[in-house]
Amino acid sequence: MTVRENLETGFAVLPAAEHRIPDEIFTLFPVLREMQHRRGGDLSGGQQQQLAIGRAMIMRPKLLLLDEPTEGIQPSIIQQIGRVIAHLRSRGDMAIILVEQYFDFAYALADRFYVLKRGAVALSGSKAEIAEADLRAAVSV
Repeated sequence: MTVRENLETGFAVLPAAEHRIPDEIFTLFPVLREMQHRRGGDLSGGQQQQLAIGRAMIMRPKLLLLDEPTEGIQPSIIQQIGRVIAHLRSRGDMAIILVEQYFDFAYALADRFYVLKRGAVALSGSKAEIAEADLRAAVSV
């Protein structure tokens, strides 16, 4: 499927009258506008990640789950994805769950932290409640 067709798959949960790609998607991810007619599978890993987030945004979710959005992505794209996540958070109309191994990326974006060890919550709290050093120690391997 093309980039445009990938984005349009998000229309499935929307009323027919709302079947349009919001301008915000192309503002946040300009590369998607440029590559609308290219096959999604031909995009770089970072571009595919942008496409996946854009496709999710089409559905106007109340909850956005992001599982390691920085994995295998070049630094400039990581920064752009970080800006997008920060923008979405600041809108205040969706909760975002970010699973991320890149500590500085997650720390900069998160309001609350949950550290899991062997499937159980080992540490949790807000940024104000947990010292950064304690959080780093809890996630160190």
